[in-house]
Amino acid sequence: MGQVRAPRSLRAGAAMKFFEGRGEGPLVTKVSAVAGLMAVASVSSAEAQPASDLPPVNVDAPVARAKPTSSKPTAEQVRARNALRRAARQQAGQQGAVAFPNAGGLAAPDANPYADAAEPYKVNRVQASGKFPEPLLNTPKTITVMSKEVLQDKHVTALKEIGRSTAGVTLGSGEGGNAFGDRFFIRGFDARNDVFIDGIRDPAVSIRENFFTEQIEILRGPASSYAGRGTAGGAINIVTKQAGDTNFKRMDTEFGTDQQKRVTLDVNQVVSPTVSVRTGGVFQDSNVAGRNYVTDDRWGAFLSTKWTPIEDLKFTTNYVHTDLSGYPDFGVPYYKQGNVPVTSAGIPRNTWYGFLNRDFQAARQDFGTGTMEYKVNEAITLTSKFRGEHSELNYIGTLPQNPNTTSSNPLLWTTTASAQSRYQTVDVWANQNDATFKLDTWGIKHTAVVGTEFSNETISIDRYTGLSSELFGGGSTSSGAVTGVNLYSPQYTNIPFSTTPSLVGNPTRYGVNTNSVYVMDTANWRDTIILNGGVRYDGYIMGSSNNTRYLKMNADLVNYNVGLVYKPMPIGSIYAAYATSANPFGSELDATGTDYGGVPANTTVLLGPERNKAAELGTKWELVDRHLLVSAALFQTTKDNARETVNSILTSGAAYRIQGIDIEAEGKLTDRWSIFGGLVLMQSKVTQSGVASNIGLQLANIAHQSFSMLSKYKLDNGWEIGGQAVYRSKVYGGTFAANTGNELPAYWRFDAFVEKKLDAHWTMKLYAQNLTNKLYYDTLYRSAVPFVAVAPGRALYIVTTAKF
Repeated sequence: MGQVRAPRSLRAGAAMKFFEGRGEGPLVTKVSAVAGLMAVASVSSAEAQPASDLPPVNVDAPVARAKPTSSKPTAEQVRARNALRRAARQQAGQQGAVAFPNAGGLAAPDANPYADAAEPYKVNRVQASGKFPEPLLNTPKTITVMSKEVLQDKHVTALKEIGRSTAGVTLGSGEGGNAFGDRFFIRGFDARNDVFIDGIRDPAVSIRENFFTEQIEILRGPASSYAGRGTAGGAINIVTKQAGDTNFKRMDTEFGTDQQKRVTLDVNQVVSPTVSVRTGGVFQDSNVAGRNYVTDDRWGAFLSTKWTPIEDLKFTTNYVHTDLSGYPDFGVPYYKQGNVPVTSAGIPRNTWYGFLNRDFQAARQDFGTGTMEYKVNEAITLTSKFRGEHSELNYIGTLPQNPNTTSSNPLLWTTTASAQSRYQTVDVWANQNDATFKLDTWGIKHTAVVGTEFSNETISIDRYTGLSSELFGGGSTSSGAVTGVNLYSPQYTNIPFSTTPSLVGNPTRYGVNTNSVYVMDTANWRDTIILNGGVRYDGYIMGSSNNTRYLKMNADLVNYNVGLVYKPMPIGSIYAAYATSANPFGSELDATGTDYGGVPANTTVLLGPERNKAAELGTKWELVDRHLLVSAALFQTTKDNARETVNSILTSGAAYRIQGIDIEAEGKLTDRWSIFGGLVLMQSKVTQSGVASNIGLQLANIAHQSFSMLSKYKLDNGWEIGGQAVYRSKVYGGTFAANTGNELPAYWRFDAFVEKKLDAHWTMKLYAQNLTNKLYYDTLYRSAVPFVAVAPGRALYIVTTAKF
């Protein structure tokens, strides 16, 4: 029997009202009402059919009428329609998240887009979704990701704090003419030129702020097929804050000991259905806990935009400016007779050996990124990034070296205060282009990436002259070194300098052009077996020059990775991975000495690249309703063709091996208890060296055992308590192997905080860093006259957060 249907015009009008949300009640109510009407209609139809036959009813066919000619929608109407569709998809996703809590939850307006919405300590994905298309659970590599919530609870306001509080990461000093800035060792390998911002290399060894950071990703193990040259132990990627689709305002105001004053601002505004803008800034005026005279002043700003003219095309821009300044702190001398820093032998920990009328430090960065993303169809996405950057690192500081401790009275001990200076500029132009293909072949889902990268890096390194004062008399050299400085109470802190320092004017210049191409594929078979692999070619062309000399060299680098994942259960994975990387000669672009990776223009010996190989076997599990990610991995990395100095000649015949275990956990233990941390145990060994006594030694500058754990517990009535424990084993000194006898002692450090949510908009937090005022050290300068950097002492902060 035929069914009666409403005219098309009425049906279309009802559907349009339903889509546009112009009916009565919220969307869920409308869906329920429509479903109820359908059910009632079905039942009524069934009950209306009598048992007896009725006479047939003849209905005339409707007369066909000409359809009106529809006008073509304007560009503004198309954009508005696409915006409504995106809003509908977002609302549907949020409702699905409520119905299925394992998928996440309702996120805050400024939430990290890569994190678990219900547990921000747990990050599900890294930023590079093309190169790492699978969740972290399915990625055959150890990647430590710190969300901005983790960074806030760790009180990470500068990148250097990552080296102090992360297992498997160690801070390094400015060695052999290297810059005094952010220098990291990951799994025992130098990574100072392996820092990236939004996936593009940032070769400036600078001092980095954190106010513009969404999350920090630490890729462990060789990553040349992902990131290019270097990355023997891993890489650090800083993910910047991007404009989003929800309005919010956030301001954090901080006051603390050591005259700490800090304000940060973060605002996102949806200007139109297709345009969003996000901006923010930081201002800080502070001293450093436990150190006399040292200051740490900062200011900066960022601006991010997003424009989506059509649904499948997106343009984003991001610009960041940072300006950090203050009196530099190059530490205290090392007391060789006691095999400890002098501050562990009775000298007050706050003693500073600089000169107030001469020393200064400034680190400035400007970088901007433009990105275009075009979704050709469901299978192909094209992405192109452009980056321009200018950085400056400018300082004159004082290195306290070679102490004279022969007197039995420590009050009479002296040291030599040596001048160290640098004016370094870095300019970068880079372009990355990716084509991402999503294919389904014979039940196997592929995500393949074909990409190119072109970059130009220009580095200039100059130094200052005129660093001495006429008042020192015979106790000063023309380069600014001062002998006879009292260790216990430096007597020259306020001495005047009548000469204004000036640049020498003969800088070391490096110019690097890199042309790269890479292919990667991730094949997923029924979410049970996942195969990941890639290969990358880098054409590395480097020029080194000064006012009188010029040197050119190049290297062709081919590296690859392969990983296999088996998932016995949806919540777990077991994987094996192998990867290679290469460090071309001269790739440490802040160095002016060949022993430490630099290639000055007068270099006569050119060596081949260092070759790194790594194997990793691990497992990852998502527990506690998939809100806790636990991972464990065994790893081994070997370096061949390593550079070392033998009888004052630079050679490349050394080799060494680092192996260990890496255990990490991030996320919820219960609905109230969250954790983030890990344990890394390593063994290192020199397996080949031109110096026979080095073979079998451990490597220098590595904490072979390290642990960190951040923990937070939610109480009733908006209260939270938490803290962090950090352990570092001792660190041995030495230029290559641990052969000097110098070492930094092991230590435990503890932090704590208590937080109260006052209402929906206001939160207050009391934070204590280095709660026990532990005397510990960041770095050891590994020369024959070593000195060490003293880590900050106890500091207390009150942070007030306003969100609207």
